[in-house]
Amino acid sequence: MNTMNNPEEHTDSYYAATRNDETTYPQLEGECEADICIIGAGFTGVASALTLAERGHSVVLLEQHRIGWGASGRNGGQLIHGLGGTRLLEPKLGTEVIWKLHYRGNDIIKERVEKYKIECDLKPGYIEVAYKRRHMEGLKEDFDEHQKQGLGEHLRMVDKDELGSILGTDAYIGGMLNDLNGHLHPLNLCAGEARAAAGLGAKIYEQSEVLDIVHGDKVTVVTGQGKVVADKVLIAGNAYHHLESKKLSGLVFPAGSFIIATEPLSDDEVKRINPQDLAVCDLNNILDYYRLSADNRMLFGGRCNYSGRVPTSIKDSMLPRMLKIYPELEGKRIDYEWGGSIGIVIRRVPLLGRIKDNVFYSIGYSGHGIAPTHIAAEVMSDALEGNDDILRAYEEISHLRIPFGQWFGNQIVALGMLYFRMRDLL
Repeated sequence: MNTMNNPEEHTDSYYAATRNDETTYPQLEGECEADICIIGAGFTGVASALTLAERGHSVVLLEQHRIGWGASGRNGGQLIHGLGGTRLLEPKLGTEVIWKLHYRGNDIIKERVEKYKIECDLKPGYIEVAYKRRHMEGLKEDFDEHQKQGLGEHLRMVDKDELGSILGTDAYIGGMLNDLNGHLHPLNLCAGEARAAAGLGAKIYEQSEVLDIVHGDKVTVVTGQGKVVADKVLIAGNAYHHLESKKLSGLVFPAGSFIIATEPLSDDEVKRINPQDLAVCDLNNILDYYRLSADNRMLFGGRCNYSGRVPTSIKDSMLPRMLKIYPELEGKRIDYEWGGSIGIVIRRVPLLGRIKDNVFYSIGYSGHGIAPTHIAAEVMSDALEGNDDILRAYEEISHLRIPFGQWFGNQIVALGMLYFRMRDLL
């Protein structure tokens, strides 16, 4: 499909139906100049545009569809700390820097929501839940590491009995609460940050697919109807772009993740199944995640599909998983069902690097993108200004490249994930 001739609007998700900022930025026509051109207006691109605009740079942000059209506007809305690869980075950067990175994304988002008055239903409260003893052992290790960093007051281990009163289910053997994490309306956050960037002078163009990048002392970014001449470029397209294939092909694979949203639940039902209004994520490799929306709908997601195939019915695929946890929701109307592609990297470490000295990329968050994209946006903004200490550490991480095209790559990834699925069942 030629997306320039057939630009796509947002998918029919709960988030699109309840967005409070229906972006209508123009299509790029003609030529313009900027210090920095950013390709892709998901969280990485939008957060980078806002960071750079705050620092006084002239920025052009290009999006082939709409702001937050991809995974940034469709995800589970869970604000979870961390940036993949930190264990590999720790020997290079040190423990202190790693722990500053861990919660930096959360802090950036909380600061911006307050500073720019972004209405995105941001709430604290998150719990990781365990099915197996080894899950609990992993949580205890994580808890102990937080204790060493002076963050123990924000976390609490819970056993099966207490968890039943917290989540109203006996599906799990325990878990760990973390009030530094939380949940939000991702599309409203993304649109709100874009609005803030535009208010600081960033030029944003939607429905402007990038067709080519012409390298040189200045970089020319070519779209169907125009071009941007910039000193530097940041590629932030994640699962939906095919730029710079010589460098990036075979490293990121789109995988499907799916969500259903019920009708609004009653106050009594909310008090029974999630009285603390927590975001929930289990510890399986093929995991489920869920939370309540601002209007008390159950948003239940997961069932990552690594083969590239979309279920015939997302509802039929996801509903049994939700009812396994909450059988009392049997018969609840499903008002929304949607999915999208997330960018999977084999080693689950984001790809942060550069094609040349003036062309950078930040992609591949493997489904954990809200907070990590904001960390990466700051890392990349620093690197674009010449402070590339953290970026260079990421560039030293070796990645596995799967040849012979995306379809073949997806089948290899799917086979690998079948192994992890079998581990979940054992």
